[in-house]
Amino acid sequence: MKKSIIILFLSSLFLTNVSCKDDKKDADDMMDDTEMMEADDNMDMDNDDMMATKKITVDLISKSNSTVTGNAVFTVENGKVTMVAALSGLKPGTHAIHLHETADCSAADATSSGGHWNPTGTQHGKWGDAKGYHKGDIGNFEANANGNASTRFETDEWCIGCGDPSKDITGKAVVVHEGTDDFTSQPAGNAGARVSCGGVIQ
Repeated sequence: MKKSIIILFLSSLFLTNVSCKDDKKDADDMMDDTEMMEADDNMDMDNDDMMATKKITVDLISKSNSTVTGNAVFTVENGKVTMVAALSGLKPGTHAIHLHETADCSAADATSSGGHWNPTGTQHGKWGDAKGYHKGDIGNFEANANGNASTRFETDEWCIGCGDPSKDITGKAVVVHEGTDDFTSQPAGNAGARVSCGGVIQ
């Protein structure tokens, strides 16, 4: 009789231990699932931040007694900045467009915008030239017989608000020139008067 009672007691103790272990395992599994869900949510939020699209429009106003006006739209997407500029009032032919170092177009000739944006301290040149180029050296575009033009530029060497001084175009200016950038003359390509200016990206 005593032996039966002992066996029943031991069996009950064993089942209790097994049940507790199973309960603990279930609780641990639930915690693991919750942590995985939270990690997935955080990853989704990070991906959303990386994939976020930002768009800023800059109005270009006439300078140097010109009639050149328009706008430049900057779009940030997938780690790249795309600029699309549309202008009117130009003389037919080739014109230069650059980013200048200060978003200040208050001077009548736009000289308040400073020189070309050149955070890496290189010489002026055509974008991508192994000899060097300014981060603001966008290049040239063509105006048609009616004085209208559009130009598009895309790069991963710019950002908006990233805080990297070698890439961040916040606080810069878009400047359109009367003439053509020859990509050779220092320090700015001998592109002539600044006929339109817009303070970029505040």
